[in-house]
Amino acid sequence: MQKIIPFLWFNSNAEEAVNCYLSIFKTSKTLKTTYYGEGAPVPKGTIMTIDFMLNEQEFVAINGGPHYSFSPAISFVINCDSQEEIDHYWDKLSEGGTDMQCGWLTDKFGVTWQVVPTNIVELLYCPDKEKSQRAMNALFKMYKIDIKTLEQA
Repeated sequence: MQKIIPFLWFNSNAEEAVNCYLSIFKTSKTLKTTYYGEGAPVPKGTIMTIDFMLNEQEFVAINGGPHYSFSPAISFVINCDSQEEIDHYWDKLSEGGTDMQCGWLTDKFGVTWQVVPTNIVELLYCPDKEKSQRAMNALFKMYKIDIKTLEQA
């Protein structure tokens, strides 16, 4: 059992968000769904929570109402092994959302993601300080990350 599980608070569209995420991540599945009962502030039988897994990471989504919303202060990092993988996640997750600098995006549900190459740390923090600075300067100009541009910097 995973000891820390991100719990995502949606107004009323948790099922739509989970289905979207399940369609994007290759290794994904729904684990469990719970429903509101009598006396809840929503109709009985409305989905309350969905436990799901994306690339072996567990999450829970809740239809909790309009009390809270997401912020880029919390984000999920997707480490990608190739430009093709970056393109896949970026294109799918940014659809209907907002592109942000340095590989960050907020999806149409308000959840923020960082879509980055697995070698981002070695590209940005190598022993050659001038090379690191060039890579950092290149990154600051990017929205979706281009691995070759960072490597060539």
